[in-house]
Amino acid sequence: MNVGLPPNAFRAAGAWPEAAVLPPAASAALASAALLYPMAAGWVFGPQRPRAALWYARLRTPDWKPPDAVIPIAWTLIDSSLAVAAYRLLRTPAGPGTVRQEARRQALGWLVLNVLLIGGWSAVFFGARQLPASLLVAAAMVGTGAAGARAAHRVDPVAGRLMLPFIGWVGFATALTGALWWLNRRR
Repeated sequence: MNVGLPPNAFRAAGAWPEAAVLPPAASAALASAALLYPMAAGWVFGPQRPRAALWYARLRTPDWKPPDAVIPIAWTLIDSSLAVAAYRLLRTPAGPGTVRQEARRQALGWLVLNVLLIGGWSAVFFGARQLPASLLVAAAMVGTGAAGARAAHRVDPVAGRLMLPFIGWVGFATALTGALWWLNRRR
């Protein structure tokens, strides 16, 4: 609806109409993918599958590996944090052609990539049982997580901070995956 304002009126005034933001229900539906996709990938490829469980149980593990029960709890909290960050980014107004819009687009792109990599790691580690490749995926998540948090922080500092647990956890997971590869390299 044109109300007689020039196209850049909202940008010049520092505001953008609410229509530039997804409705709450649509934002919640999209953001929930950050929680549901990794869970689905975990169920398809994860250690609850008998062959994957047997393979995983036979691996030599470092003494500092957390108990198996901790890992799904940690991932649920981290995936939830990513979902909240996604929701906040989707609900943040950003006018077309603005620096903030570009930062928001980048932040959401990094977030989508991170969510896909979470599922990809499960497929490579448990599904294909490729420790070296899963180490590369884990290390990639550290970099993509940092890039995503930085881009998100430019749009919404809270969304950027919500991505920090992901970076910390995948940093730890990278070290753990490297240790698993090292301890099992001759098998």
